[in-house]
Amino acid sequence: MPSFLIAGSPAAVAEAVAGRVEGVAAEAIAARGRWAVALPGGSVAATCFPRLVTATLDWSRAEVFFGDERAVPPDAPDSNFGLARRLLLSHVPLSGDHVYRMAAEPASLDEAAADYERTLALVLGDPPTLDLALLGVGEDGHVCSVFPGAPTPHAAEGWVAAVREAPKPPPDRLTLTLATLVAARHVMVVAMGTAKAAAIRAALEDAASTLPVARVARAARDVRFILDAGAASALGHAPSA
Repeated sequence: MPSFLIAGSPAAVAEAVAGRVEGVAAEAIAARGRWAVALPGGSVAATCFPRLVTATLDWSRAEVFFGDERAVPPDAPDSNFGLARRLLLSHVPLSGDHVYRMAAEPASLDEAAADYERTLALVLGDPPTLDLALLGVGEDGHVCSVFPGAPTPHAAEGWVAAVREAPKPPPDRLTLTLATLVAARHVMVVAMGTAKAAAIRAALEDAASTLPVARVARAARDVRFILDAGAASALGHAPSA
């Protein structure tokens, strides 16, 4: 059963996220000597990454992956990797050898997806198991670049999928599949704003919802939602710890 926390301001959301990441990382290091995380882009990155810079985290033991990436060069303004580098990765003591960029710009998306699958398996084993999948959610309920009604990234087989004709530009992307996300030891979904409220309610209260965020909420072993008041505004029950 997913749990959720309602924070007030964006700063409070970032604080809650940092605390949760600290706990997951410490647990993973104690158990396995390292911690592996998949980072998001978008508003979650913009809000939370600056706070993660000052969090109590052992970056020397981190393995950093990405949930999805647009088919753009890493220095493009809309690159998730570029955003993470500007706001987080260039500010913490993390070796570049432990940052695994999702290269979505090669001519063959399918080959790029296969390459990232091999990287995941090499670093995390087969099946690859992240310690934390840190996710944003779209107004339509998408997570990473798994959009409602897009069959390929929903498939049970495969850890990384090529996405073509995504409903948001640019249309070509790579994404971790739902299978990879729900295999993570911990999943954290962060949502802000009333535009996300319907998707959050579906994820937490509609057992029949087929939205990607709802499928993650039902299937992952440990799921924590961190919401601002707007994103939580359509929920019909009180927050859980």
